[in-house]
Amino acid sequence: MERVLPPEIITLAEQVVAANAAAARRIVLAESCTGGLVAAALTEVAGSSAVFDRSFVTYSNEAKMEALGVSLDILETFGAVSVACVWAMARGALARSSADVAVAISGIAGPGGGSELKPVGTVVFARAVRGHGDQDVAETRAFPDTDGRAGIRQAATICALELLLP
Repeated sequence: MERVLPPEIITLAEQVVAANAAAARRIVLAESCTGGLVAAALTEVAGSSAVFDRSFVTYSNEAKMEALGVSLDILETFGAVSVACVWAMARGALARSSADVAVAISGIAGPGGGSELKPVGTVVFARAVRGHGDQDVAETRAFPDTDGRAGIRQAATICALELLLP
């Protein structure tokens, strides 16, 4: 077996590593629904240690609070799948690392767990760039449930990698 993840994810991860190396940027991740897939994609690339600092896989609300400093108020008011939560995750990851850019991901990969307001396939992302607030973004995406849980998680991984491009 040559690679763990699909070729399109690895190709994008290679671009992320090369672009961040050229920009002299270090990366930190805060992953929930992707469960470490973004980190896995980056570490498939030889030389990724030059840009990849660490990843926090904070699947539970308790982990988000303990490891990243997400407040209980945010989780109770907006939920784990919210712009407020991923923004706090990204800021917490930056604060707990020496990285220059953080991407956070939280979502509902299914098959259960969705609701009318947040159906399966809802994934929220945030990017925070140390010292460059004008480059910070947060967004909600709705990925189709056609490829099931794995498809949603892979689509979220691609989106997260795209957010890491300078």
